[in-house]
Amino acid sequence: MVEEAAQASAGAPGPVPPAIVVMGVAGCGKSAVGIALAAALDVVFIEGDRLHPPENVARMASGEPLTDQLREGWLDAIGERIATSIGEGQGVVAACSALKRGYRERLRGFYGDLVFLYLKIDPATARQRVASRKGHFMPASLVDSQFAILEPPGSDERALTIDATRPVADVVADAVQLLANS
Repeated sequence: MVEEAAQASAGAPGPVPPAIVVMGVAGCGKSAVGIALAAALDVVFIEGDRLHPPENVARMASGEPLTDQLREGWLDAIGERIATSIGEGQGVVAACSALKRGYRERLRGFYGDLVFLYLKIDPATARQRVASRKGHFMPASLVDSQFAILEPPGSDERALTIDATRPVADVVADAVQLLANS
């Protein structure tokens, strides 16, 4: 700690703050895990769902899946928030489905050192969780469309996969350990 302070005062670069995107289909726990992980790491949390334009929210609420084109502005808004936090020297955890490799690459265009935390879940559990949510715009009828376009992170991507069927505290503990070892 003293050595880090000495380096910072001497103009040497300090530790790089973490930039993590918690990703997966609706119902996997992105928000719950993201909030808890951000608290555990003492970094900023970005709720991706809050950055959807009203038109996208209305489409999803009516049961219409979003197209790649409709997601572009939303992904850009998340990417900009991530880049701003990192630019201010703050670590960040963002919740964003990031279902396709192209979406993840678009986010990396804003900050190339992103780590994706893929919360893996089965369709039945995801549908059950989404159906039991109160006050969220995403209906359970759209869960299957998310699985239909899901491209799990490849081995060549900077991503960690965690079983999201377990309690949030267990998922976060595993995430902290995996991040520390990555």
